[in-house]
Amino acid sequence: MTTTYHMRKIRLERARAQGHPEGEPGEGYDITAPLDDAGHISLEGWRSQRALCFVHRLEGGDIVEHGLLAHRAGGQGGATWMFDYDPRSTGEEELGFHFESHIFKPGEYVSIRDADGDVHTYRVTKISPA
Repeated sequence: MTTTYHMRKIRLERARAQGHPEGEPGEGYDITAPLDDAGHISLEGWRSQRALCFVHRLEGGDIVEHGLLAHRAGGQGGATWMFDYDPRSTGEEELGFHFESHIFKPGEYVSIRDADGDVHTYRVTKISPA
């Protein structure tokens, strides 16, 4: 089955949490990914456009790390979306929790496990054409 998708730039910013009641604007990610009409990441779109699927980790509004949006076998649901900053090594990835079922639209929340194993919540703040 073919689904319609569009390449989008997704801005995630750190959501409010204990010790950060206002969240952390400028801390987060810019992700370029194919979204279907409902706002889900399209696996079919990623497979056909994976060379265009990037992630930039942001600190203080500046890009501090460049990587790829990757999809790997394993994990809950049979596969895991991750941010891979060095395809030559393993263990340095950041994992998106339930990215396969999350809707990426402004105001929605997602969780990401960083390379140290800590889980942080991010809010989708902007979606724009890639």
